[in-house]
Amino acid sequence: MRLLERMRKDWFMIGIVLAIAGAKLEPSIGVNGGPLKPEITVSYIAVATIFFNSGLSLKTEELTSALVHLKLHLFIQIFTLAFFPATIWLFLQLLSITPINEWLLKGLQTVGCMPPPVSSAVILTKAVGGNEGIVITPLLLLLFLGSSSSVPFTSIFSQLFMTVVVPLIIGQIVRRYIKDWLERKKPPFGAISSSVLLMIIYTTFCDTFSNPNIDLDKFSLVLILFIIFSIQLSFMLLTFIFSTRNNSGFTPADTVAIIFCSTHKSLTLGIPMLKIVFAGHEHLSLISVPLLIYHPAQILLGSVLVPTIKSWMVSRQKGVKLMRPTV
Repeated sequence: MRLLERMRKDWFMIGIVLAIAGAKLEPSIGVNGGPLKPEITVSYIAVATIFFNSGLSLKTEELTSALVHLKLHLFIQIFTLAFFPATIWLFLQLLSITPINEWLLKGLQTVGCMPPPVSSAVILTKAVGGNEGIVITPLLLLLFLGSSSSVPFTSIFSQLFMTVVVPLIIGQIVRRYIKDWLERKKPPFGAISSSVLLMIIYTTFCDTFSNPNIDLDKFSLVLILFIIFSIQLSFMLLTFIFSTRNNSGFTPADTVAIIFCSTHKSLTLGIPMLKIVFAGHEHLSLISVPLLIYHPAQILLGSVLVPTIKSWMVSRQKGVKLMRPTV
């Protein structure tokens, strides 16, 4: 099962590259008004499909039982949706004097505003990355980027409600009636969402490559790549330090959940949300680039660090057991 999940993630990252390459070769297919009609098929149908799919796959009963870890969830949400975006904003004040492309820097801020993944192998990630992100993320985007969004505030939330919240709720309702069938058949929810997401990425870059006024220098891209890896490693270290203090009250297993849930950002929620908040913006694809880099970066870092973190957790848990007095 883990092998299949790993293969799906690898193919998805390859798919991102192919989607961008396809947009470069033939952008006219996916531009607004083109054969794919992304202003309808992507903005409404594709986004709604992703969240209906999420509603079907989200195991509410597990999510409810996970909510008993209130302190853990509170820490993750405050770190993810308050500390993370605020720290990125302060960091970008320094980077604004550098020659890095300004739209890539704005994209870094959007990464900071994103919630953790809605759907993840870790049920705690599901619990902290649900509906709160749907409301708070666009508010954070408007707070930190303000006039960069060309869409009225009410329009953003009405479209978010219709294409994100409503399909998610409908998916949950449908799940109640076909739960046994879903458990038996185990439909490929991840593959479906990934395929639809690739379509959204493709059409986003079609708009970019059809606009001759947009240019992305390689120097900015390399620096953004380095900055993203540095941010992830720094924040993972910070969460480790915060959650392992003597008076933190977190177990080693809690620390592992905090490290990954607090620093991971949702591409599945992020790209459709950027498509809504920055609808019609000529630099949308450049704003999306940091999030597209952040996603494989978090998977790569996670894969590299999991053995070390697992070894630490096991050793700490053994230490706790040895310290317990025997009766």
